Amino acid sequence: MVKNLILYLFYENCYEKITFATLKTSPSSMKNKLFYLFVLLQVSLLNAQNYKAIDTADYAERKAFVKEFKKNNEDYTKNLKTNYPGKTGKELSKVYAEFGESFIKEIEDRSFTFKSGFDNYLQKITADLKKQHPNIPQNLTFLISRNNIPNAYCMPNGLFVINMGIFNWIDNKEQLLSIISHEFSHKILEHNIKMQILHIEDDKKNKSAISSLKDEKYNRTLKAFDVFKKQIYSNSIIRRKHETEADSLGYVLYKNLNLKKIEFVNALKNLQDFDTISPKTLHIDTYKKLYNLPKQAFNENWLKNEDFSTYNYNHYKEKIDKDSVSSHPELDERITHLKKNFTELKTDDKSINADEEFEKFQKIAKIEIIPNLYLSEEYGAGIYSAMHFLQKNPQDEEETFVKEWLGKCFFKIYEARKAYQLNRYLDRVDPKNQSPSYQQFLNFMWNLKLDEIKNIADYYKKSS
Repeated sequence: MVKNLILYLFYENCYEKITFATLKTSPSSMKNKLFYLFVLLQVSLLNAQNYKAIDTADYAERKAFVKEFKKNNEDYTKNLKTNYPGKTGKELSKVYAEFGESFIKEIEDRSFTFKSGFDNYLQKITADLKKQHPNIPQNLTFLISRNNIPNAYCMPNGLFVINMGIFNWIDNKEQLLSIISHEFSHKILEHNIKMQILHIEDDKKNKSAISSLKDEKYNRTLKAFDVFKKQIYSNSIIRRKHETEADSLGYVLYKNLNLKKIEFVNALKNLQDFDTISPKTLHIDTYKKLYNLPKQAFNENWLKNEDFSTYNYNHYKEKIDKDSVSSHPELDERITHLKKNFTELKTDDKSINADEEFEKFQKIAKIEIIPNLYLSEEYGAGIYSAMHFLQKNPQDEEETFVKEWLGKCFFKIYEARKAYQLNRYLDRVDPKNQSPSYQQFLNFMWNLKLDEIKNIADYYKKSS
């Protein structure tokens, strides 16, 4: 149990899904899965007619990368035993080795792309940053995740992961460099290692505290949970402190590049939009427009909703306060901290226009939103995204591109329904955490019969 807790906290602290942004919703919430709709709805898929989705046939590149990553991670875990003697070094080595195995599985599952050109672009724009600051790993490797959430993180072994989705929420190269500078600062300040050592020390204390509960006659489970809760809250305070430290050092690294300084704050403001923006509605007419097919007329029964009106959600109470557990201070708080400590940031200013090269990769990231969902097996979210886009009445070439992926997603939903595995790829209705529009979509999807799903899949595969 303790080993699993340490590994869990390792992921939460250092490789969580949102590192630079602050999310208030749970990982399973609609906002986490569907934020990309707002980007998709605001832009057109420029040049979609001639665009081909990024090639996933990158077996040779993935194999070579995994081989190199294994070697580097093995060397890194061995060095941990040398640099941190005793049980601490052994525990650190074990945690990072287990993480390495899990990360390799992500690579082999095609969660990353090796044929997009993003990595070369990132090496180019960070060259001056690395040159000015020798504490930044000079042999840094960039790896591009196909995740649509705006996230970036720098691993202790010098691997920098950046999600493609980050390009959808920032305005220019300057803001991208500000995010990279923040993550470099975590590496320079060794926040990752410090937190792992803290977890190991806490583990020893918790073992002792839980062991002492053996003689307790009453409420042993509750008291054991209190031990765990205190550790979570205490570590969250430290992680939040690390975030403000990384903001301050990150800004120092960034401002030495002689770029527009306020863009560091503007990046935080843009990510704040990700945190607060509200879902757009999928209209009923859109369902009728897309699914009234020549050989399958639209069925009003598909839109029937499950009745949750009799359920009292007040019966459920959180055992752990989410705000106390949050590893990141609110973005307002972080912006205020920066402006207080760096007077040149006190005056707000709008973002500058992006250069042509940044715009090129930003357009690719936008076009790849639905293919990324498909490759991550989020077929329900892919359909919902495609429907939102098609609701806009796009141009013919854009419509063809999106309908192609709509058909692909429906075919995967058909295969899952046929194998009684639909729960893996499509959420259940959850009125407490989902917008009315998303609930309607889920009801529609669950109301479809197997042959009806197949007919929709076949129609859009042919029409594309």
